[in-house]
Amino acid sequence: MKLFFLLIPFYFLLSACSTIGTGSAELTGLSLLHDRRSSGVIVNDERIEINAAINLNLEESIRKTSHFNVTSYNGTVLVTGETPTESLRNKIINIVRIISGVKIIHNELVITQPSSFLSRTEDTLITAKVKSALSNVKNLPGFDATRVKVVTENKHVYLLGIVHKKEGHIATEIARRENGVKQVINIFEYISY
Repeated sequence: MKLFFLLIPFYFLLSACSTIGTGSAELTGLSLLHDRRSSGVIVNDERIEINAAINLNLEESIRKTSHFNVTSYNGTVLVTGETPTESLRNKIINIVRIISGVKIIHNELVITQPSSFLSRTEDTLITAKVKSALSNVKNLPGFDATRVKVVTENKHVYLLGIVHKKEGHIATEIARRENGVKQVINIFEYISY
């Protein structure tokens, strides 16, 4: 049990590099008002991310050689980062796959050495710029930037959320225009009006 409490802060340090403004902030009252997920689903997404971080960090071979981020949105799980071998990549995905509540996994782990601190810092800045640009959208009635989760890994921006097609299109175009972005990958769930 002590290990659990020791790993929680470690998890947030690991994931903060690419998911600025997300994570436990989703549990605030303001987010709950705007989120298209139920509070139970939001809590489940947080539980998936925490369980993944704990379980992956318990594996010494993963913890010592790999950099990973696990992001869950409505049970859709995005796994990003770097690991040096195919077998470690498979091990990471298999650990995440068995977590209760995981519906689908988008495996974006790259087989290479872990990224540098500088690279992760650049990713954090890109995420912040994209979130800021999304918050400035005024020409789409009902658009709410808090409904778009932004994750950046190696200058690739991943967008998650439950959005209308027009919202998803605008969010994707905004992210594409930001300096430093190599590619935008949207993993949206689309809803109709």
